[in-house]
This record gives sequence, C-alpha cells and structure tokens, in this order.
Amino acid sequence: MKTTRATTARFVATHSILTLDARHPYAAKSLVDAQEMHRTVMSGFRGWVEDGDPAARSQMGILSTWSVDLKNAALVLVVQSRVPGDWSRVPRGALTDKPHTITVDRTIKAGEVLGFRTVVNPTRSKPSGKPVSEKVRGTRVPHSNPDHVKNWFLRRLQAEGEPATAEGGVVRIGATAEPADLGVRMLPTVSSSAQHKGLRIARAEIRGSLTVTDPETLVETLSSGLGHARAYSCGLVLTR
Repeated sequence: MKTTRATTARFVATHSILTLDARHPYAAKSLVDAQEMHRTVMSGFRGWVEDGDPAARSQMGILSTWSVDLKNAALVLVVQSRVPGDWSRVPRGALTDKPHTITVDRTIKAGEVLGFRTVVNPTRSKPSGKPVSEKVRGTRVPHSNPDHVKNWFLRRLQAEGEPATAEGGVVRIGATAEPADLGVRMLPTVSSSAQHKGLRIARAEIRGSLTVTDPETLVETLSSGLGHARAYSCGLVLTR
C-alpha cells in the first residue's frame, strides 16, 4: 500500500546561547579539551535523568556547537535540548553576558528553502581486511579534504520521492541542495588529554541552503543531529 508523505512537520526545541570569555580558565579548559567541553554542555541539565545514565544526552536531545572569535576572546556556545537548561553552575566571571534562551517552535514545509550551518565529524569506514562473512566492522577514519567532506554530505541529501535511508544504511536528511552552493571549511581537530586519551575528532563546517523534500525526516535530523561525535559538539544543524 502506498503511503502519502507528510507535507509539513513541527520542530520544537530549546536553544541556549552562552557567550564566554575565552581567556577565563573555565572557557579556556573547554576549548583545549573536548571532554571538558562536553562536561560544560551537560552541566546545564543535571537532575533530568539518573546520574551516570549512558543515554542521558540522547534522552534529553542535547546537541551543541561552538565558535571562537580569538580577536575578541569570545567563545559562543549554542546548546539545543528538549528540556530547558540551567546555566547557574557556569562561573559568573566566565560569562560576558547572561545566557540567552530561545524556544524554537516552527512548522517545516515541503518545498521550503532554509539557510543552514552545521559542524560535522565526517568519516568513512575503512575495511578491516577480514572476510565479509565475519561481519567485522571497519575502522572509522576522518575525511580531511573539503571535496571529500562535500561528497560525504551529498550522500545524505534526499531528493523528492527518495527513502529516508540510502544504500549502505546511510541516513538521509529530508532535504536536497545545490552542490555548487555548499561551502565547506575544515576546522581544527579537537582532542582530550584526560580520561579519553587518544580521542581525536576531525571537524568541518558546512554552510548553504536546503530545499525541504521530506519534512518529517528533516525534523528528525534537526532533533537528533547528523553524523558521529554528537556528544562532542558535532551534528547540530542550525537553520534560518
């Protein structure tokens, strides 16, 4: 039986915008250690789930992204969540302004054109070399070339009428884009020298315009994020 794809879908979330002094030890520590940045983000959501719950971030729909203006020593952190954040634990001296909270409630329509920005962890699976019958997962290796990153993103675009999952299990995003209009910028790799020694996350920023083809799938992308390393400020898709 043929199913009719919904032409609209509703996206609801909370956005917290924190502007911090990048020279303050609290912010500086988050900048140099990916695990510390993760702690900073999660510090705003204590009490919503049991302490130590391994699925806490996904249950609360927490995604984040950050940018730093070194000239003005400003670290801007954007946190998306399903529940409101409480930023009272952030040292007052680290903040250059009060945290700003926005409730996002919008209806996404098929055919709508949205400007977007996202920071992703673009990776590919390197074959293990073992027989396919053994079903051994390959090693994930990062893309370091902007053209390869663009191709990584293009594989996730979803033309009208295409299913939400592509060949090989690639999850599509519910929208399409003109390849020539996409801008890709490689960002510095982030790492951690503490508990997660050896943690290294390649990052790239992608900007452009999306044309909505499957509103429900796009809302899922906006809500759950795109790609890997979502606990480390990758995968949040911001639209306007």
